[in-house]
Order: sequence, then structure tokens, then C-alpha cells
Amino acid sequence: MAKEDYYELLGVGKSATTEELKKAYRKKAVQYHPDKNPGNAQAEEMFKKVSEAYDVLNDADKRAAYDRYGHAAFQGGMGGGQRGGGGGGFHDPFDIFRDVFGQGGGGGGGGIFDEMFGGGGGRDGSRDGADLRYDLEITLEEAARGAQKDISFRKNVSCERCDGSGAEPGSKRVTCPTCRGAGQIRRSGGIITFTQTCPTCAGAGSKIEKPCSACRGEGRLPKTTKLNVRIPAGVDTGSRLRSSGNGEAGMAGGQTGDLYIVLSVKEHELFERNGDDLYCEIPIKFTLATLGGTIEVPTLFGKASLKIPAGTQSGTTFRLREKGMPSLRGGRQGDQLVRTHVEVPTSLSSEQRQLLEDFAKVSGDANEPTSKSFFEKAKKFF
Repeated sequence: MAKEDYYELLGVGKSATTEELKKAYRKKAVQYHPDKNPGNAQAEEMFKKVSEAYDVLNDADKRAAYDRYGHAAFQGGMGGGQRGGGGGGFHDPFDIFRDVFGQGGGGGGGGIFDEMFGGGGGRDGSRDGADLRYDLEITLEEAARGAQKDISFRKNVSCERCDGSGAEPGSKRVTCPTCRGAGQIRRSGGIITFTQTCPTCAGAGSKIEKPCSACRGEGRLPKTTKLNVRIPAGVDTGSRLRSSGNGEAGMAGGQTGDLYIVLSVKEHELFERNGDDLYCEIPIKFTLATLGGTIEVPTLFGKASLKIPAGTQSGTTFRLREKGMPSLRGGRQGDQLVRTHVEVPTSLSSEQRQLLEDFAKVSGDANEPTSKSFFEKAKKFF
């Protein structure tokens, strides 16, 4: 059966640049990755094919040979008795995947590969655990005062039976028979010799003699975890809290990841927030607005007195110093800004109506219901 064209597998043209190849491979690799398609043999096969295509086309010498001779350029014998065959031969697709996503194929963490699938593998077979994210919604009152919250989530924890090693108690790691402990194998394709990560031990140089019966060699098992989280005063939507060592357990002695709690603050029925300042609108009687006085207004920390000067107009905004949100970085607390809305009575008793009519006559409002200042401004339109 004829092999599929490498360019068609990646969905690019023959003039594709290195960056275009990498972008195309990244998309295909994520689509067909075994971790995204557990138990799907067809997806796993496609993942190997696109990885092989990228392996060839991303190398200038191999790409030139492929463009000239096609798949025949790599149909040489395999040296050294290592695994291989026709075409591009066997390779470890995870090496290419790590390279494209920023890890570079060595030990240690870093890159998008680690964020999606956990930390990189080490020479001892270890692999760091992945960081986790937990989205937590809190009230504005909790954001203002700080709070303690209990959360519950699922994560992979170290297997108790094998203590995270992945090996059955009494078993051990043995030298990999494929690479004989080197962690890499060499193969020859025509005039070109390639070095690649050993597919049997994934570059560790050793493998588990007998996998743990509880975790099947992975070294960890899923478990529901409960955690008490302290939320500092002053947080806002988008604030992130880091809980070190509460992510997923590593494999074979790898480091445990971290847990990131991402906060969102619920909308409040009375207050709006802008940075560390709070805004609210309160209704006041038109008599209070006219005569002036003192009222009590709500804050997130109790009631506060607010003086309303005589003649206050609707829409006037007053500032209550340091009645807003605490600063997350320390320092001065925000303010609360109170916008007044003057209420006009919708129904009057006969006595109230008579008193207002008398007031209108005394004030001259009965003859000129529109203020003179407004009338002067409006004259130019008539």
C-alpha cells in the first residue's frame, strides 16, 4: 500500500515555510494526540503519521531528499539491529511533539506540552505532575473582608501501594533491552544516520520490571481532594491564588504540580466596583434635598453617616473616604462614591397639594415653571 504524501498529511503546500510546518503540525498533533483520544487506535495511527511527516519535512536535508525522491529516499536498510522499517522508519512522536510545543525533548518541565499533559520525562523515568486550575466564585463582601473557603476537586495522587514508583513492591527498574540503557537509538536511512529517543523506555534508559498492580505502572491514581483556601481581602475577578504542591502528583518520583485558584466576584445588587472604589445610588426625599440634613447609607462594612447640603440636586455624587475595597497590595483603602437620586412624590393629599401650590406662588414658580437660566439658554432656538 502506497504511503500518504507528507505534505498532504500536514495539510500544507510544498512551498510551506518552517513556521507554517510547525503551526500545521501543532494543530494536527493536538487533534490526534492519544491523551485526547484514549483507546482510539485510528487517532493514534494518524498521530504517528503526522509526526513522521513533520520529522522529515522539518529537517532541511531530509526534506530535500524527500522532494527529489519521495518515500524512496528513506527505503534503506536499518543499521545496528535497531527497530525500523521502510519509509521514515520508527521514531518517537512525543520527541517531535515536545520540540514543537516548546520543551525541547530533554528532562525537566516547561512549554505548552507540560501545561497540557504534565511535566517532561527525566532520565530516571520520572515526570513532573501537571498544574491544575480551579475556578471559584465569591461574593463582593468576601472579596472586601477576606474569607476561608472549602473546595473539592479530583486529581491524580501518588499511589500508596508502590509509593509513586510505578513498580510492584519487591520489583525494580531494569536496563532497557532496546537501547541498553543509553536512552537513545541510532538508525540509518540511506546515507543519513538518525539518533532518536528510545521508544521502549522514552529516553529513561530503564523500565519497570513488574508494573504496580494498583496503578498499572503509572505511579498515581485519581482521588477526590478537599482543601481549605484562604482568600485575602481586596481580590477581584481574575485574581489567581497559587497553592504550591496541590496539583497532580508526578510519576516515578517527579515533582508535584501546583494548584491555581482563579477567582470571580459575583455582581452585587447595590454596589458597583471600579478598582478599589465602590459606587452606589441612593434615593432621597425632595424635601431633604431642598432643606438638607444627614442620612445613613449602607457600606460593605456597616452604616455610615452622610451629610446632604441644602439644595442638593439629583445626580450629585458624594465621597465617603476609605469606605471602598481594601488594596490587595496594601496602602490606602478605596472610597465609596454615593450618587443621589431625588424622588418626586407621585401622589399628594389635598393638604400637601395646597401647601405646594402656596409655595409655588410665593416662589414665583406658578407663573414661570421653567428656570430663568434654562430659558436664557433656550432662547436662541426660537
